[in-house]
Amino acid sequence: MGLKRIELELSVYTGTISDAPESATYFISKTIVTTHTKINFEVSELVKDYITHNFNNDYLSDVVWVKATANKFDQDDVPFSFDNPETVYYEALDGWGSFEDGANAELSTGALVTSNNMYVPDDTASKIPIWAGGVGKVVIGSSTTQITDNGNTNQKIQYITVPANSSSVAIFATNDSTLLKTITITNICEPKFTPYKVTFINKYGAYENLYFYKKTKESFNIQDEQYKTNIINNSTASYNTNSTQEQRYNVTAETSLKMNTGYIVEDMTSTIEELFLSENVWIRYNNKTLPILPMTKSMQKKTVLNDKLIDYTVDFKFGFNKINNVR
Repeated sequence: MGLKRIELELSVYTGTISDAPESATYFISKTIVTTHTKINFEVSELVKDYITHNFNNDYLSDVVWVKATANKFDQDDVPFSFDNPETVYYEALDGWGSFEDGANAELSTGALVTSNNMYVPDDTASKIPIWAGGVGKVVIGSSTTQITDNGNTNQKIQYITVPANSSSVAIFATNDSTLLKTITITNICEPKFTPYKVTFINKYGAYENLYFYKKTKESFNIQDEQYKTNIINNSTASYNTNSTQEQRYNVTAETSLKMNTGYIVEDMTSTIEELFLSENVWIRYNNKTLPILPMTKSMQKKTVLNDKLIDYTVDFKFGFNKINNVR
């Protein structure tokens, strides 16, 4: 007898695969369309609601388990007696795929960055995110780090510390012999401007660093309202000349930054693109990690052929009001 409907129990949780809660996070029921033979569920937005990013320069593994249990019913609304219910487990991140990747594309299970290059200020250590379940070892110079995955979501994404002034990072598959990616590190000596580290959630759902090491301009935009006040003193029929007739209120101000990457290789364009598309971005500013929003809404991709030298200028604004109005 044919399929009539499916009741889907969806559990989203952290920890190990066996830590699923007794009660599901979502209960979804869907009836098959007459002309179809399968029932599809779109659950990505539901899962995304349970992946939070609270970055404070600490590089956590923002990964969740998803347990999906499908209870199938036949045309008489009776549960199927074989392969029912059916349970599958997934590991989920807050990433995204492009249209060209197709439906339900599985992104990298090795290095969780697109570019093969990284620019870092001199004498500064850096971080590279990897997927623990797909990497066997990481080689930086003469140092080799073996990677293990204990199954807990808090270490599924591991951030490899790249020592200051390193030149390259080689990332190998779990067989320790297949080279997945080599990342070239360019150490920048910038004596004039202050480099700023911007960290964002990239397309793989990992924290990725990008340094802006050329000129940065800070500005702020003010908005307010005004009203006219009556300053006459009724008892004396006069007024004080130090009293204002025009009173400001609801004063707000937003601080903005215009930042430049300096010259970078063409391969880094993918990193700039993912920064533009990220919903979560932070800057290390005055020894604090602060949220910022990319305000540049268009990007012209530069190439060596067309532009010779490649750099990008990006406008940001801080994700909060200059005057504290948190309620």
